[in-house]
Amino acid sequence: MNALSIPTWIIHVSSVLEWVVAIWMIWTYSEATQNPAWRSLSFAMLPALISAMCACTWHFFDNDLSLTWLVTVQAATTLIGNFTLCGAAWWIWRSTQAKTPE
Repeated sequence: MNALSIPTWIIHVSSVLEWVVAIWMIWTYSEATQNPAWRSLSFAMLPALISAMCACTWHFFDNDLSLTWLVTVQAATTLIGNFTLCGAAWWIWRSTQAKTPE
């Protein structure tokens, strides 16, 4: 655990926890508004959460070279997450367009 300083660990862990809370809050908002497009955003956030957890895991084990595959998984899930978040944002936008009178 010497790879990162204590303040950096605090940032890493709090970011992961904030992401989990954000997923839960968006899911709750989806249920409250009965809009499934928002639920898709919750699912779309999961790859980015996996990416963050990969980074924390790799740093926890002092950036061990035997775990460099985690860096590849992190990069891949970040890429996938960017696309899923874009798709969810598009779906939310489309759901608002369907309700707007022309």
